Amino acid sequence: MREIVSLDMYQTAGVGVLALLLGIYFTRKIPFLRRFCIPAPVSGGIVVSLLTLLSYSVLGTEFSFDSTLRDISMTLFFTSVGFQSDMRAIKRGGRPLIVMVALVAVLIVAQNLISLGAAALLGLDPLVGMASGSIPMSGGHGTSGGFSPLLESMGLSGASSITMACATFGLVAGSMIGGPLAERLIRRHSLAEESRSDDVVAGLEGSEASPEAKVERPKSSERSFREYTKAVYLLVLAMAGGMTLSKLLALTGITFPTYFGSLIVACLVRNVWGAFPKWRDRFRGDEIISLGDIALSLFLGIAMSSLKLWELAGIALPLFAILIVQVVFMVIFASQVAFRALGRDYDAAVLVSGLCGFGLGATPNAMANMSAVCLKYRYAVYPFIIVPIIGAMFVDIINTTVVTIFLNLI
Repeated sequence: MREIVSLDMYQTAGVGVLALLLGIYFTRKIPFLRRFCIPAPVSGGIVVSLLTLLSYSVLGTEFSFDSTLRDISMTLFFTSVGFQSDMRAIKRGGRPLIVMVALVAVLIVAQNLISLGAAALLGLDPLVGMASGSIPMSGGHGTSGGFSPLLESMGLSGASSITMACATFGLVAGSMIGGPLAERLIRRHSLAEESRSDDVVAGLEGSEASPEAKVERPKSSERSFREYTKAVYLLVLAMAGGMTLSKLLALTGITFPTYFGSLIVACLVRNVWGAFPKWRDRFRGDEIISLGDIALSLFLGIAMSSLKLWELAGIALPLFAILIVQVVFMVIFASQVAFRALGRDYDAAVLVSGLCGFGLGATPNAMANMSAVCLKYRYAVYPFIIVPIIGAMFVDIINTTVVTIFLNLI
């Protein structure tokens, strides 16, 4: 008989923070983790989950983690994503932004069709297909954690372990294929010559969208405190309104993730706020992003630490086969469809590396891929404007909508 050790909310939070600190240490000491932009809570959390696997297998002791703070952190993060969805930014991206959004939508639909088809051929539960589709691929660890409770409630045991494992695989794969694929396209079509100066580095260091972003603005401690206080109040109010909206959406009979209402409410508040010039400059965007990043780190630390890796044993090989198919499809889609749709020029090649980054991992991977390409050749302006906008505004919203539709159809 196995012994179960139950950790309360505070103990679970402590384990999550320890995993995060451990991951930060690993990131500083292991070049591989920096090269592939593996998030600190992911690397640290995997070590903790391996220790719990060892405890489960050798000692017969299973650790049970409280999910309260994990769920709050998840909702807080996606609420911050909603506040980043400024529709006025679309004008800055122009046609390439619209094309990229369309490509992302097609990619997300295709990823789910591929995983569902592969799961059917392998005789797996369709929910396993959803857990290895766009949820971890385009969604990364954040969306994986967001949908895991929903998948488990629909009958998929170990959903969190499956989605998190797939998301980690995607992070590494997206970082590995993005740069080499762009390199191949650039050389094949003679799009740029290799840079022999430091100008490209200067370009990367000055890649902010607006000149004002380069100016340091010293703030007093009291002023910073007030701004962060307002940001917290905005997030809490949006979360409260979002939970009310989620309950109303549940009455429709359509399945939505718990954070969906908060994301939508935050998006609406952001754009109504931005419609009034007098209010626009008072929006606490930077503070909200910072708080969202903190929430994401805590969420991932807890989620990765509480993985039950022993639940992957029965589907490890079939799951790996699905993920390999996803990577092959990404290479074909990026090189044959996205590159041509984006104009077959140097910017298109750089954008392709970014698409591989967040199509299999996350926006930081996309930025790292593009930076690596530009450091070798030359700086590209539009990709560094378009990709952060898509990563902040469109990927999660499109992915959540598409996944919700698929889950209600299967």
